[in-house]
Amino acid sequence: MKKIITNNILVNNKYSKYYEVEYFDIDYIEVLKKVRDCIHMGHKLLSHPLSGSVKPNETPYKSVIISKEKEELDINSLMVIEESIQTADKFINKIGRVNFKDKVDEDFQIVDLSLIDGCFK
Repeated sequence: MKKIITNNILVNNKYSKYYEVEYFDIDYIEVLKKVRDCIHMGHKLLSHPLSGSVKPNETPYKSVIISKEKEELDINSLMVIEESIQTADKFINKIGRVNFKDKVDEDFQIVDLSLIDGCFK
């Protein structure tokens, strides 16, 4: 089974009927940190935290699929999420967030949703 950690309401609305979805009203890096917390509890990454071509400083939305089941700590998942947090931090806090107009906000939600859709096909 799968579990989704997201800050994207479109992902929550579409997938909460079929999977366990944890929706949070938080920023991109905080989503990655929630995923890291889950990995420490024994969940495994099932989608890459930096999937897609949109850089972390260009979008506020991120959805990550993890295992619903808990097992032993998966070192590979932990390494990937830690590196992803560092990369996102580099883009957001060192390069700076790109400020798009509010009307493209929904477009970023749709891009994130389409990335998750691709994982389930």
